Amino acid sequence: MVSPSLADSARPAWTPGEAAAIYAQPFNDLLFHAHSVHRRHFDPNKVQKSRLLSVKTGGCPEDCGYCSQSAHHASGVRATQLMALEAVLGEARRARDGGATRYCLGAAWREPRERDMDAVCAMIEGVKALGLETCATLGMLSGEQARRLKRAGLDYYNHNIDTSPGHYVRIVSTRSFEDRLRTLERVREAGIALCCGGIVGMGETAEDRIGMLVVLANFPEPPESVPINMLVPIEGTPLASQPPLDSIEFVRTVALARILMPRSLVRLSAGRTRMSDELQALCFFAGANSIFVGERLLTAGNPQPGADEALLDRLGIGGLPAPGPTG
Repeated sequence: MVSPSLADSARPAWTPGEAAAIYAQPFNDLLFHAHSVHRRHFDPNKVQKSRLLSVKTGGCPEDCGYCSQSAHHASGVRATQLMALEAVLGEARRARDGGATRYCLGAAWREPRERDMDAVCAMIEGVKALGLETCATLGMLSGEQARRLKRAGLDYYNHNIDTSPGHYVRIVSTRSFEDRLRTLERVREAGIALCCGGIVGMGETAEDRIGMLVVLANFPEPPESVPINMLVPIEGTPLASQPPLDSIEFVRTVALARILMPRSLVRLSAGRTRMSDELQALCFFAGANSIFVGERLLTAGNPQPGADEALLDRLGIGGLPAPGPTG
């Protein structure tokens, strides 16, 4: 068994070989390793609850193979205009009252246009004023756009790398892996925390899953929030017929994320409607400590609030408190 202490101290960059050795441990050893790391840095019986709202849906010019919002795919998703400010704030109030502590705004853009930035910044300011952490996912950003979002009060920016550099070219052709890294660098330079993870179950190998996590762990500062998404196959997208990833492999991925990034929130994200209660419980034990609550994630379904509350009650898991005021 690999020593859990490896994950705690300042250390050189992780190598793919080191990460692969951790991933390939006997399952019980891997779970013990991951849970030991998790327990040293977090309360193992608390999860952070986020809520995600699509403020501009569909019509995206990117061709991401998993996404129903791409204009390249016949998924049936109708393109919409940017939501009005008061409608967004009404949804944010309901999320806060339902126990969410972070509110995420998603827009289906390759990159925001300058004429949209004023409206998005007003949304961020309004959500922040409600006492919620703020997050946005708007596509690629320039340095000045990232600084504007920071001035508006944005706490987190979500921009996933999706998969390993080698598998990425099989999933997206309209922007490169390096494009994503450049946006992440601009977000960091602006002083915004990163929410950055990926999607598994897209036909990748175990080496691809390991490689994706090694890239994230080896950032100068690992992302503060790491969403691990299970692919939700959507009719009309290139990955619609992709078979589900083996559940044990999914838990191994969550566990490796926790070990490589011990201080990050690891979010059990899309695909929970396809997971049993037992699989989710294993993921929480392996180090997942953040979830999305609410009926929908952009255009995909999500467990109903009652189902989430019942599961967390059965597991004795409570919610992390709302953050204090931030600058």
